[in-house]
Amino acid sequence: MPAKGMNTVPNQYPLFQKGMTYVTWSKDSFMSAASDESIKAMADAGITSVSIVVTWYQQEYNSIEIERTERTPSDASVKHVIREARQHGMSVMLKPHIDLISGDGNNRSDIGFNSEEKWEEWFSNYQKFVVRYANIANDEGAEFFCVGTELTFATTKTSYWKDKILPKIKKVFRGQLVYAANWDEYSNVEFWDELDYVGIDAYFPLANKSDPSEEDLRQGWEKWLGEIETFQRKVNKPIVFTECGYTSSGTAATKPWEDGTVGAPNTELQAKCYKALFETFWDKPWFLGVYWWNWNTYPGSGGPKNKGYTPQNKPALECITEWYNKLTREKLTFITEKDKILGDTEVAERLKIKASKQDASGMKFSGELAGKKDRAPYKEHNDPRL
Repeated sequence: MPAKGMNTVPNQYPLFQKGMTYVTWSKDSFMSAASDESIKAMADAGITSVSIVVTWYQQEYNSIEIERTERTPSDASVKHVIREARQHGMSVMLKPHIDLISGDGNNRSDIGFNSEEKWEEWFSNYQKFVVRYANIANDEGAEFFCVGTELTFATTKTSYWKDKILPKIKKVFRGQLVYAANWDEYSNVEFWDELDYVGIDAYFPLANKSDPSEEDLRQGWEKWLGEIETFQRKVNKPIVFTECGYTSSGTAATKPWEDGTVGAPNTELQAKCYKALFETFWDKPWFLGVYWWNWNTYPGSGGPKNKGYTPQNKPALECITEWYNKLTREKLTFITEKDKILGDTEVAERLKIKASKQDASGMKFSGELAGKKDRAPYKEHNDPRL
């Protein structure tokens, strides 16, 4: 493992990420034998990038304190799973989350305060939280670090991010940085210029019925695709879907942000939604990958009776494997002349070769739009019947 401060990934290299989000809601599951087996199954499916989620909590949307609980992975387990993923040839994104403990209908997108003093306190606590994991990410050689996830209200406080959060992260982490904006938030974020990628948690609704055809789903992407392309031309940054997922249920296309808790399982609809995203975005030169929500530490998760998000042991996994084994053409249009002069060209060339080998293989925001998929599973998804 690299020594502290020895992450060698050059920020300017836009690596295409054939990703998956890896989650747990317990202290030690990331370092279990089952988790090691699950990571291997992920690699065997053609997944070459993994986003490792670690969650801390605050009681209410307007609470100041951000704390770890028994549901937070231990530092030892986070380090273990990063090393395990890298042993299987995967690039790693470490992705800190905040969830709310209260069940009052609010979520992380609503975190906010009615005084500047409280904002100052919260950002001070958030800085400690996020820099802690930026240090771990750098020490373990992670390629990517996510500076925040779906903090819709908090991202309106641009000066805190530019002056307080991002400079501290950049002091300790030498890899590439991204923020994971909710699908209804990304165009309002004003600090994309400080990051390497635009991250979108892409839970865009694609249909108005529970049995859409493949053509319906492709047409459902047209509006969103046009808006994303217009935005991308404005910011001139590569875009990664830092999350996207569909349940195996009738609401997969109509409300992708909702857990599939009612109705019969529909694993075929889930697979069709995956296929529609791949067909829409795969060859866009500015699109640098997707991290599907989500993969569980229990390798027997999912299956034909499961209505949840995981693609494990479902037709959606076959779709992932098919697309992730396709070649991806080089997408290097975002390397500037300045980058070429200042960047480590030797390391960039090694990464280029590695990538080619992998290819061959006071305000208030609606709680409906973010976070529900995170709050529901406060237990480990280790029951094959779930």
